[in-house]
Amino acid sequence: MTNWTMLNSAGQLDEIKGHEGYAIIFKHSTRCSISMMAKKRFELDGDKLPDSIPLYFLDLIKYRDLSGQVAREFQVQHESPQLLLIKSGECILDQSHGAISVDETLEMVQ
Repeated sequence: MTNWTMLNSAGQLDEIKGHEGYAIIFKHSTRCSISMMAKKRFELDGDKLPDSIPLYFLDLIKYRDLSGQVAREFQVQHESPQLLLIKSGECILDQSHGAISVDETLEMVQ
């Protein structure tokens, strides 16, 4: 089971940017079937990820402004669904829609 931390404040973005090592942000639209499928597929493989990587879940319907801030802070285009792999405050992998892959994410980690 994937252990999500809900991303719901700008202060958490500061934590993520200051975190040594890796973190994942998953931006999800609760109204989109494509986003639902991407999330489900990610969660099926999520147990392959090391426990040391915090997983942040952003409901971009509830937190649209925060979603925009994520795009600005990590210099990525806003998409949904979207997975960002952050390493020591920098986005090193940006996946969206059907390209979201735990295996590809793991290749960047190892």
